[in-house]
Amino acid sequence: MKFLFDLLPVILFFGMFKWGESHPEAAHGLASQYLSGLVSGGSVTLAQAPILLATSVAILATLFQITVQLMRGRKVDGMLWMSLAIITVFGGATIWFNNETFIKWKPTVLYWCFATALLVARYAMQRNLMRSMMGKQLSLPDPVWDKLNSAWTLFFVFMGIVNLFVAYNFSTAAWVNFKLFGFMGMMLAFILLQSVALSKYMKDPG
Repeated sequence: MKFLFDLLPVILFFGMFKWGESHPEAAHGLASQYLSGLVSGGSVTLAQAPILLATSVAILATLFQITVQLMRGRKVDGMLWMSLAIITVFGGATIWFNNETFIKWKPTVLYWCFATALLVARYAMQRNLMRSMMGKQLSLPDPVWDKLNSAWTLFFVFMGIVNLFVAYNFSTAAWVNFKLFGFMGMMLAFILLQSVALSKYMKDPG
């Protein structure tokens, strides 16, 4: 359930875009009714309606995630706050300028912020964030923790590059598909390879 909850903004973004793509007139009417006041010039184009609606839903879904965490009295993860800030800025720019380019940059900026956070924490603050997150499940020598931290840093940088490649070389519809299925597949594959490589360090729950 937590996995699906974490993916909620991406899933809803995908679902709303697909609905808008299949029902362009209805999407245009909905976007014109609720978003025209937020768009520079005051009008939403038919072609941009699906991406604008999807972007709005993703922003609201991220706000919903944080609200649920706060209402349950749980600490909101720093990465979730970062995600909210980035999607609000880039999603807001997409809506205001009626231009999908900004939301297409959002995953890259987010992934590169994650990579930067790992690097800054490790070398400026002498703190290994991967160790902080996974220390209860793994007992690794210090050099291996550093390698794991570097591996995730490089992976996030790579994900950001791949996002830009897809965004600028394929249609918006293809990018939306890749945003959900492509990135999720890459993430699962990376975690699987990582689990195999680190399996000998896994702590016995018993």
